[in-house]
Amino acid sequence: MERNDIIDFKALEKELQAALTADEKYQRENAAKLRAVEQRVASYEEFRGIVLASHLKPLERKDKIGEKRTVPWNCHSTPGRTSQDETTEISQQWEKYRQA
Repeated sequence: MERNDIIDFKALEKELQAALTADEKYQRENAAKLRAVEQRVASYEEFRGIVLASHLKPLERKDKIGEKRTVPWNCHSTPGRTSQDETTEISQQWEKYRQA
């Protein structure tokens, strides 16, 4: 057996996963297109919006406002800090950088 005859299973699995993902996307978008045509949308923009949003899933009961969330909606915000504090901190770091 030559070196060219060796099968790279990792590459083969990666290719399979990419093909499965592409097939799922195709099926999802095709179903959204059929729903949009069935709904008789008024314009192409509305049709396109339905197709582009086909990957979105409806909120579950636990996701609605009023329920306790374990992850904040804005993961970049820190409780107790304002954007002014962050701006001041960034400008101070910039001044240290410029002086160096």
